[in-house]
Amino acid sequence: MIEIKVQVDGMQCGMCETHINDAVRKAFSVKKVTSSHSKNQTVILSEKDIDDADLRKVIGDTGYDVAAVSKATYKKKGLFSSFRK
Repeated sequence: MIEIKVQVDGMQCGMCETHINDAVRKAFSVKKVTSSHSKNQTVILSEKDIDDADLRKVIGDTGYDVAAVSKATYKKKGLFSSFRK
């Protein structure tokens, strides 16, 4: 699984977050997408990588600007993962 963090400029409220989340869900097959206007960030969890240009276009078409995209392998944290050695 991959975690994609997108720095999004222009979000002002919860409705802005919803517009971006809905656009991402409609355009791509993702496990989870959350946005935060206070952090200016959208975080996407996906089984497959998403092309940066496609992601920028989808978010740009909603009226917001993508400043940066970063990707990392996502490792799910289980309930008892901190107790394992």
